Amino acid sequence: KSMEKSKQTAETITGSSPDEHRDETPSKKKLCVKAAKEHGIPEDLNKVLENKVVETASDLYYVNMSAVEMRCLDGADGEGIVSKSVSSRSDLIPGVYEGGLKIWECTFDLIDFFSEADIEFTNKTVLDLGCGAGLLGIVALRGKAEKVHFQDYNSTVIDEITLPNVVANCRSKSSRIGSGDGRKTSKPPSKRPKKAACSADALTKCRFFSGEWSEVSQLLLSSNKPFPKYDIILTSETIYNPDYYGALHDTLAQLLDKSGRVYLASKAYYFGVGGGIYLFEKFIEERNVFRTSVVKIIDKGLQRCIMEITFKDAS
Repeated sequence: KSMEKSKQTAETITGSSPDEHRDETPSKKKLCVKAAKEHGIPEDLNKVLENKVVETASDLYYVNMSAVEMRCLDGADGEGIVSKSVSSRSDLIPGVYEGGLKIWECTFDLIDFFSEADIEFTNKTVLDLGCGAGLLGIVALRGKAEKVHFQDYNSTVIDEITLPNVVANCRSKSSRIGSGDGRKTSKPPSKRPKKAACSADALTKCRFFSGEWSEVSQLLLSSNKPFPKYDIILTSETIYNPDYYGALHDTLAQLLDKSGRVYLASKAYYFGVGGGIYLFEKFIEERNVFRTSVVKIIDKGLQRCIMEITFKDAS
């Protein structure tokens, strides 16, 4: 039942089902390499939520995407991804915009799985890879993770969506959030245990990155700051395009701690772009670095899955 609610919530937020949009033919040309960049957290947190309309779903705050898109249509985002996305009528333009302005439904599958499987985030170092709205990382932050890093392909997504969402969830409940009209979205009853809201100092545990996966890995691994590898990497709906499998596999191999785990949520198959869980599973098997296990299958509508990935030689 809660799965159905999550699905409805996801479709309410996105306004549609992901597969209607992920229908661009993947380019077979050399993939565009977008340089990695770390995004600082502004000192004035009120500025981050200025002009943002904040809503709630699954006990999480998130900024209304449509309001952000409307504001960025006149070129307010440096990358111009909003106008490109609107003019091409697509939520996916390979190498330009990778879907981070929508919340895809598998995100909620993974959030539900965390509580069903009692996934423990306490004192863990976590990466939300291809984070988009950053809801997975925010759940880890609420679960008392020691560090949470967020990565998305597009810098606009980090600045306009991810960072504001993290800030909104790290504000005390008493402080006024956003500049919406004050309406509260009615929350569906949730079987998830009520987690304490993050406090503003939880932001000190966060880092934000944009850029292509291999570039972000390089930035982290070559940084002067000590870089402990991740205990948990979370990623949702990032395996729609088989052209990206090599970069994703290598990133996981470089950044995951030897005894770490990856939790990946995906459609069984993405029409039009050709990727999906079973194709990625086969790709991983051929590389012979990781062990995979499909830990949950959701058979409502188009089949969706959650996969756990660990190193083969993990003790």
